[in-house]
Amino acid sequence: MIRFLTALAAMMAFATAAHAQGLDQSVLQLPVDGSVASWIIRTFGLLTVLSVAPGILIMVTSFPRFIIAFAILRSGMGLATTPANMILVSLALFMTFYVMAPTFDRAWENGVNPLLENQITEQEAIGRIADPFRDFMLANTRPKDLALFVDIATERNQTTETAGKIDLRVLVPAFMISEIRRGFEIGFLVVLPFLVIDLVVATITMSMGMMMLPPTAISLPFKILFFVLIDGWNLLVGSLVRSFV
Repeated sequence: MIRFLTALAAMMAFATAAHAQGLDQSVLQLPVDGSVASWIIRTFGLLTVLSVAPGILIMVTSFPRFIIAFAILRSGMGLATTPANMILVSLALFMTFYVMAPTFDRAWENGVNPLLENQITEQEAIGRIADPFRDFMLANTRPKDLALFVDIATERNQTTETAGKIDLRVLVPAFMISEIRRGFEIGFLVVLPFLVIDLVVATITMSMGMMMLPPTAISLPFKILFFVLIDGWNLLVGSLVRSFV
């Protein structure tokens, strides 16, 4: 059924284009100047980029720090499926759009919009689109992590700079491990109060001789109540957003 609808839409689009051109028979003839091959390559490249777009979003934005902190928070509270993965991922995505909005705006104004208006070439547009993300990653990457990949690239005789700018092949992995590290640091600070509550409840239950009662069954309501009373979501989300330069 999906294939049929796709084919029908393609035929309708082709019929509309042919009608708009006055049913010119030349549209049915393939050009021989290499434009078809170029169009095929560009279309294939666009589809490839769209297929790896989620990975690109994870690699060059603030998403990893958010989702790691949320996952550790849920684990520290002892909630296996609440909030659901969909809720945590959606919240992390919208927070990512919020933090990355200036970067996205610069990429659009400097690269995408001029390309759509045929003011610059595709190669120049790629560089202009990448520059805002490069600046964001440089501002949020630890110098130690960046130096690690620069040293590895130097040992392997690989280039570390292109046109006076740090190469993305060096910057992206350094940025990713920096984000993972900061995510775990924030997660540790978040989970520490819940650990204290678990220890206190476990000590009380052991002293009362309740050996068969799981301490987590008693500590869970207290952890939820504690997180709500301190307005935990507001504090956590605010701290995560302000942690970016």
